[in-house]
Amino acid sequence: MIYPVLKYGNSVLETPAQRVEKFDAELEMLVQDMFESMYAANGVGLAAPQIGRGVRLAVVDVTVGKNPEAKMVLLNPEIIRIEGEQREEEGCLSVPGFRGYVLRPQYVTIRAQDASGAEFERRGEGLLARAFCHETDHLNGILFLSHLSLLKRDLTRRKIRKLQKAGEW
Repeated sequence: MIYPVLKYGNSVLETPAQRVEKFDAELEMLVQDMFESMYAANGVGLAAPQIGRGVRLAVVDVTVGKNPEAKMVLLNPEIIRIEGEQREEEGCLSVPGFRGYVLRPQYVTIRAQDASGAEFERRGEGLLARAFCHETDHLNGILFLSHLSLLKRDLTRRKIRKLQKAGEW
């Protein structure tokens, strides 16, 4: 099932998500639906709050479906190590049409659980490190807009308010 991605302004997006404690068939189905929803939206990552679920679950695939082995399920993730830095343009499925340069670590090590509850650690570089940070932010109720310069953030919010008033958001 493909879920619609919630847009900036929805309170779920700015609310910290709850820890996942139950690893069952329902969770497995949600994971599958999230991958399907992410691919339908041409994303490289999707966090559960973006589809209205307030749980600490994110899916990531920086190959956008080209390499099935690159698919990652991150349950209850936490960043345990960061190294270096990169400043690249970033966007968000919940803030469509807006992009901005964001400073993120070049290398990120994350600790998480897979869909069966098994804990693992994974080190990511470049785009994968960026995706780890971006999706973990979502689970903490933080949107990429908060990483933009104050001027760019204010300008983006004003444009979104205009779109909302016009009924186009």
